[in-house]
Amino acid sequence: MVRSLAACVLVLGVLASGTALAVKPDEVLSDPALEARARALSSGLRCMVCQNQSIDESDADLARDLRILVRDRLKAGDSDGQVIDYVVSRYGEFVLLKPRFEWRNALLWGAPVLLLVVGGAFMVRAARRRKAPETAALSDEEKARLDAILKQD
Repeated sequence: MVRSLAACVLVLGVLASGTALAVKPDEVLSDPALEARARALSSGLRCMVCQNQSIDESDADLARDLRILVRDRLKAGDSDGQVIDYVVSRYGEFVLLKPRFEWRNALLWGAPVLLLVVGGAFMVRAARRRKAPETAALSDEEKARLDAILKQD
């Protein structure tokens, strides 16, 4: 009974823990405000090695270097925007987990809507072109045969 309860508590603890942060103690800034800004910025930057994790969650060496770079830029007095712009200038837009909306990538953002509109217009046009098949009128001979069949009943 005690073992099963302990196992349940352990499983619940693991499930409730969420994602572990990879920030090492030697990276943490002494100023809590700067550290909070660094965490906020690094949670929005993609690890170029892992590609599906932020640099805050990744244990890769490049992610550590980027975390240190972000903290160094903040200690130097850069604003959040300047830090992001600096990292993007070095690594490209791909480093952002949530890409910016700009004219260069407007097609990327608008393509799903554009495809839905074009596909919908195509379907409406195809439906309007489709006509019911025309049925030919009965000839006099066919009418006579049909009348004869109907009179028999």
